[in-house]
Amino acid sequence: MAAQLKVTQIKSKISEKQNQRDTLRSLGLKHIGDVVVREDTRQNRGYVNTVSHLVKVEEID
Repeated sequence: MAAQLKVTQIKSKISEKQNQRDTLRSLGLKHIGDVVVREDTRQNRGYVNTVSHLVKVEEID
């Protein structure tokens, strides 16, 4: 089974650039405190890298 990423939004998207807001939405995050579990793929790593200042990421097996 592939590794997974647990992504938690820790900061608001207000006053962020539109592409960062869109990235949060693509990850499935809408509000502070929202948590999603995504597969550890290159695409998801790119999403997380774009909004790294707004989210906390944990790797889970």
